[in-house]
Amino acid sequence: MSARLRWLLVLGVMLLIGVPLSVVFLRTHERVTGTEHLPPQGEASYNPLYVLGQALRADGRTVHASPRIDLPRMQLQPGDTVVVLQDSADLATPTAQALLAWVDTGGHLLLRTSPPYRDENAVQGPLLDALGVDSAYYEAACKPFHVADDPGHSEFCRGLRFAVDPPAGIRVEREWGDEDGLVFARLHKGSGRISVLSDMEFLKGTPRVFDPDQPKDSLADGLHDLAHRDLARYLLEPNYAKGTFWLVYGSRPPTLWSRIFYQGWPVWVPLLLALLAWLWQRAQRLGSLLPAPATERRSLLEHVRASGEHLLRYGKAPLLYDATRRAFLARLRRRAPTAAALSGEAQVHAIASLLQWPHSRVQTALQVPPSKDVAALRERIRLLIQMRNLL
Repeated sequence: MSARLRWLLVLGVMLLIGVPLSVVFLRTHERVTGTEHLPPQGEASYNPLYVLGQALRADGRTVHASPRIDLPRMQLQPGDTVVVLQDSADLATPTAQALLAWVDTGGHLLLRTSPPYRDENAVQGPLLDALGVDSAYYEAACKPFHVADDPGHSEFCRGLRFAVDPPAGIRVEREWGDEDGLVFARLHKGSGRISVLSDMEFLKGTPRVFDPDQPKDSLADGLHDLAHRDLARYLLEPNYAKGTFWLVYGSRPPTLWSRIFYQGWPVWVPLLLALLAWLWQRAQRLGSLLPAPATERRSLLEHVRASGEHLLRYGKAPLLYDATRRAFLARLRRRAPTAAALSGEAQVHAIASLLQWPHSRVQTALQVPPSKDVAALRERIRLLIQMRNLL
């Protein structure tokens, strides 16, 4: 068969198999486009205000994010805005006084009350105390926030309500609340403003987890909600087009160990299982008692040697010679029955002729040695063994 014909045959077989399979695949499969929400990566995984910062940058604002307030590095200017997501009770007194002094020059500070899970006896911190904000005797309660596209919307469900009684030099510009307490208050201090909120959950770009009508991976919460965008734009209004936005999210980037634990589990989990299996294999077994292992027995040669030494020590050397001589005669009867039937000198001559040994040597081997002559015993036994092996 030529090479060309062979390739044509292969091509025909491929078409014969491939075309029906392609038709079946196209008839039984359908192209479907789906959207998968991947988990956040990089800064978005640890900065709750990452979406807010991206939205402000898209609107042409200058934004800096920081895990904590660092006044020497921030170098706040009169037209800047600082959003403090962390618990303001954790701020030191000098930091709180410096922030209030900066607000006097025209800054805008947004902060929240302490979260509901804090201890009842915990202090509010020097910043809220200086503003006359009190949330010690209030509880968390939702506040309706009706907008055109979402008339049943509610906000501030995860923060403590509060009351405000500002000291001299600070006046309340706006407030929002009801008989359960305030959820928002804007205070005017010097040339700047301070916005106090019961919570800032609407500023976080986190998935919706509290709406049963939405899947858990839905991105309808945070600034993806139109109502939240309107509220965030209203709160950031005083210095929106003036200075820099500083977003203090109150957390740190994940450590190396946390990344290894949460993201490196496909590597360390198999290694851990392998280590546990190795430890289990090497560990001492606990259970019923096993029978003692059988002791090693001596070899037959050692028993024979010990028996011979015992007979030799007690003057029983002729017995050793007699046993060797009987073994030789037994093989002689099997290999040379004629010589074995003889006796005396005739037998000696027959064995010497058969083995082609000297007559005297065969005669010496067949004579019983003296009982006390160990050397003669060993020599005769050696000769008998050689003669037996030559038969």
